Amino acid sequence: MTPDILIIGCGDIGVRVARLEQARGKAVAGLARSEAGAERLRGFAIEPVAGDLDEPDALAGLPTAGRLVFFFAPPPGGGPFDTRMRNFCAAIGAGRLPGKVIYISTSGVYGDCGGAWVTEETPVNAQTSRARRRLDAETVLREWGERYGVPVVILRVTGIYGPGRLPLARLQQGHPVLREDESPPTNRIHADDLAAVCVAAAEQAGNGEIFNVSDGQPGTMTQYFNAAADLLGLPRPPQVSMAEARQVMTPMMLSYLTETRRMDNRRMVERLGVTLLYPDLESGLKSVIAELDQPNMGYLGSIGH
Repeated sequence: MTPDILIIGCGDIGVRVARLEQARGKAVAGLARSEAGAERLRGFAIEPVAGDLDEPDALAGLPTAGRLVFFFAPPPGGGPFDTRMRNFCAAIGAGRLPGKVIYISTSGVYGDCGGAWVTEETPVNAQTSRARRRLDAETVLREWGERYGVPVVILRVTGIYGPGRLPLARLQQGHPVLREDESPPTNRIHADDLAAVCVAAAEQAGNGEIFNVSDGQPGTMTQYFNAAADLLGLPRPPQVSMAEARQVMTPMMLSYLTETRRMDNRRMVERLGVTLLYPDLESGLKSVIAELDQPNMGYLGSIGH
C-alpha cells in the first residue's frame, strides 16, 4: 500500500502519531536507518523506508510526493546548523514535494524570557547551541517550503513527559534538584497530548503557522521531580542552591533552570481545537504511573522547557 504519511524520526512520539493516523485508516511509513530500526517499525504496522539523514545520498527516492510528512528527527549534536534538515530539504525537489510538513521544534528558541509569558509573537532569541540548531531547522524548512510552495507548520514544544519518560534513573541515583524557592517556571506536555496536537496541526493549521505546545500550566522542575518521586514511592531528591547547582549539574540541566519562560498555549487550543487529555501535571503523572509496565521506562530527557 502506498503510504499516506511519512514520519521522519519515528521514535516514541512518531509511533503515537502513527497510531492515531492508522486509527483513521491512514497508511504510515517511517524512515529507518538500520534493519533493526525497520523491524521495530514493522512491529507497529509502520512501513519502513530506508534512509539516513546523515547521508544525503541515502535520501533519494523517499516517498514524499503529495504525502503528509511529520519531521520529528532531532538535529545532530554540535554546531549551529541542523545538517539533517538541510540534507532532507536538499534531497526533496520538484516532482517529490510533500503536501504538508509538520515540524517539531523547541520552545528553547525563545531563549531566556525572565519568566514572562511567551506567545508565538515573542521574538526568538536562541541562546544555547541546541536551540540554535532547532532555529536553523525552522528557518531552512520554511525557506524551502516557500521556494517550492509546500505548506510548513512549526510546533514549538515544551518538555515532554509520559510513559517511558519519567526521571526514574535520576531519582534512584539521588541527583539533586534546585531548591524550590529558587526553582524557576518550566513548561511541559504529555506525550499523548503532543501526538494529538501533531495530528490536529496536520488537519487544521495553515502554511507558516507556528504553535506553542504546552499544557498551559507552568510549574517548576523541582515540583515535577517531587511529584514523580511521590507517585513512584521513592525518596524526594535532595535540594541544592543555584550556586551549588552550578557546580554539580550538567550544562543541559542548568540550561533548563537558567532560561525561564511561561508558555502561552491559547493559539494551540483555540486554533487547532485541541482538548488536552492531561491539562495539568497531576492528571498526567497519574496516567503515567498506571502504565509502568511499558518498556523503556527511563529518563529520556525532553526537547524543550
